[in-house]
Amino acid sequence: MKNLIESCYYFIAGHGRGWAFSSSDLLSRFSRQQADSLLSELVKQDKIRRVARGIYDYPAYSELLKKQLSPDMDQVANAYARKFNWRIAVSGETALYMLGLSTQVPASYVYLSDGPGRRYEVMGQVLEFRKIKLRDMGFKHRNSTLLVQALKALGKEHVTPEVITRIRTQLDPGHYERILRDTQSSTGWVHEAIRQICRPDGDG
Repeated sequence: MKNLIESCYYFIAGHGRGWAFSSSDLLSRFSRQQADSLLSELVKQDKIRRVARGIYDYPAYSELLKKQLSPDMDQVANAYARKFNWRIAVSGETALYMLGLSTQVPASYVYLSDGPGRRYEVMGQVLEFRKIKLRDMGFKHRNSTLLVQALKALGKEHVTPEVITRIRTQLDPGHYERILRDTQSSTGWVHEAIRQICRPDGDG
């Protein structure tokens, strides 16, 4: 049993701090019964954390604050999506907060989904899934959806050079090319804004 616990822990830790998951993410390595038992044991050992019913995370830790951080709600949303085989996309207002364009912590983190409408409490925070049609979620990459949803929520008239610069600081330049390819079908002004955001080295 000890070897199984260590194997399970190393698999989880390999995804990095902040990763959220369910027992479904372990089924390529363990049986359902084993997965449930191993997760229960790792919670007891304080190596992982149960953040909602059936959802766990490998908590991020702040050396400055000397404590575990709150769950990464985007990670949790994606854990639910994998568990139930949903396609999801972050909503506009939530995207603005995640990109640092809104300082107000949302009352609930809202995601669009092709699954049923659901609300979950995650360690005092609310995660909500709203059902939409599949055709409204056509992007392959998380950052593509994040950008498009945030820009649409802002509106063309509010996409200033300062906003472009602020968004750019939140993105890995290594993702620029795939974001540009992924968003080619988006509304004209949205894709033009994304082209400005994803300029190499921020050059004009």
